[in-house]
Amino acid sequence: MVLGLAACGDDGGSSDGTTTIKLVAADYGDKASNASKVYWDDVVKRFEAKNKDIRVDVQVINWNDIDTKVKTMIQGGNVPDVLQTGGYADKVADDLLYEADEVLSPKTKSNLIESFAKAGEVDGTQYGIPFVSSARLMFYNKDVLDAAGVEVPRTWDDVAAAAEKIKDEKAAEIPYALPLGPEETQGESMIWEIGNGGGYTDAEGNYTIDSAQNVETFEWLKENLVDPGLTYENPATTDRKTAFADFAAGKVGMLNGHPTLIQMAKDGGVDYEVAPIPGKDGPLDSTLGVADWMMAFKDGGKQEEIRKFLDFAYAKENTLKFDEMYNLMPVTTDTLEEMQSSGKHKDLEPFFEVLPAAQFYPLGSTSWDVVSAEIKKSGGKAVSDDPSKVLGELQQKAEETAADMGE
Repeated sequence: MVLGLAACGDDGGSSDGTTTIKLVAADYGDKASNASKVYWDDVVKRFEAKNKDIRVDVQVINWNDIDTKVKTMIQGGNVPDVLQTGGYADKVADDLLYEADEVLSPKTKSNLIESFAKAGEVDGTQYGIPFVSSARLMFYNKDVLDAAGVEVPRTWDDVAAAAEKIKDEKAAEIPYALPLGPEETQGESMIWEIGNGGGYTDAEGNYTIDSAQNVETFEWLKENLVDPGLTYENPATTDRKTAFADFAAGKVGMLNGHPTLIQMAKDGGVDYEVAPIPGKDGPLDSTLGVADWMMAFKDGGKQEEIRKFLDFAYAKENTLKFDEMYNLMPVTTDTLEEMQSSGKHKDLEPFFEVLPAAQFYPLGSTSWDVVSAEIKKSGGKAVSDDPSKVLGELQQKAEETAADMGE
């Protein structure tokens, strides 16, 4: 299934005048027929047919192993030329990457959705090139809300009132699913923080984990959802996969979700709808956006070859095929317009609407990976313990990590 990388120390040149660039990419498939290797082999075959002097050597690695294996490659001097994975900022900190301007034509770069291109910046310079994306909306079980006699919530107080009614009417086992376990605490937390004007950093990029708004947010969750028994008994140990599975099994009234939940709900026979995520005072016009990234390494000195390949890979024909293959969200304007107008993606249309205004984790911070891991580890405790104390400890760790990394 996987072609090996060129041997360590290979400069990519050959006796026949061709240059080889090495692409390492994550595997989004769950079986042989939809393995990402199938996609990339097709892209490479067509690219090489148009660029006789460039060869592309592809290695596709599963998500559980890719970051570790790439780290080993870099430490061993076997640096890929192009990498597609979940994050980029740590590579910027080590001065390994080309700037996006150096490896994308102006046409390709200007085609990136602006909010996603901005999320690829470190200190105002873009290094991360968005590859695919996802956004969040509130999913609700129509039958559950109908049985409880409640309208779709628009505010936090609406959520609490609806959940209370669902509990009273025994319309669902879990009125509101709040997964704050280690799988994705940082995501669920940020969705609620956005709803109260908070977030992880301020406009200057300084951490604000224990801001007054964030503390208030977790106090509200504790007092209005957790303590009254309107969600899981211990959200801090409940992962997103559990919440999604429970929704697909008809056990949950409402939760925040992304497009993966659509097919799960359909497979479970759940009559669902999506709506804007309720904020403290009204529905949000923005939401959490998540992206995976492409990046190009300077080590091999193959800037021109990389630019040709990335311009080809980011053509609408290719990005559309990948997004449709995995039911993912686009990061380029022309593909977004195509998916919105084709009539083939009705289920995704509400997500398309919120995509351009999505808010992101502080991806450009080289300390974010470490800070995010700490939030996953203990952030969920903010709805069972003292929110001010839990968030304060995370804030202190974040400041210390940023200082250690020279931010």
